[in-house]
Amino acid sequence: MVFDLDGTLVDTAPDLIAALNHSLEVLGRPVVEPMLVRSLAGHGARALLSAGLTLSGDAPEELITRAIPVFLEHYADNICTFSAPYPGLELALEELRIEGFRLAICTNKPEELANHLVEALGWAGMFDAIIGGDTLPVRKPDPRPLLTAITQAKGAKAIYVGDSAVDVETARAAAMPSIAVGFGFSDVCASQLGADLHIDHFDMLPSAVRSIIAPARSNAQRASFDLGPGQATVAV
Repeated sequence: MVFDLDGTLVDTAPDLIAALNHSLEVLGRPVVEPMLVRSLAGHGARALLSAGLTLSGDAPEELITRAIPVFLEHYADNICTFSAPYPGLELALEELRIEGFRLAICTNKPEELANHLVEALGWAGMFDAIIGGDTLPVRKPDPRPLLTAITQAKGAKAIYVGDSAVDVETARAAAMPSIAVGFGFSDVCASQLGADLHIDHFDMLPSAVRSIIAPARSNAQRASFDLGPGQATVAV
């Protein structure tokens, strides 16, 4: 099981928007109402700063570039002040681990910040791999970060869980099923993202996973019955 981070495992919007408003204050611009930029919380510092500046005037590229270090420093120092896992997440992850799943993260968040957040949440050792947006020369929706997460976690087949169209596109490019969550940052309904399944609460995740893998197991079982005499059976 591979997961996106911001907007999927953790509601990081409060701390990301706090970093945005701190940056705007440093630049002498008015702060923004969180709900106006919440849907951009998973798009990175540049997108947030551009939106925040545009709400009160122009947003020249040089001003955004100057503000990014201010944003990142404040965010790194306050990465888990208000951020919290979505309800039901930790119980769902524990259930999946008991069933034998390896867990990994594939995010466009910088790897150092992703690890910092995971540690701040008390999740050290929970994930078998964490791939960030700067771990490789490419980012999602390129499938290579997702495939690297699976390899590092010593996995084979996988399911990707995310909250955005980019996550679904990444899974599709990697030729694997996806589950979209309906409580993340996307302003598009989860049912319209094109994922194989969507869930509205993490209580639904284990059963969603089982419904995806059950047909594959059933096909493997049928294949074992179809083999002729003297042939090896297919492992299920």
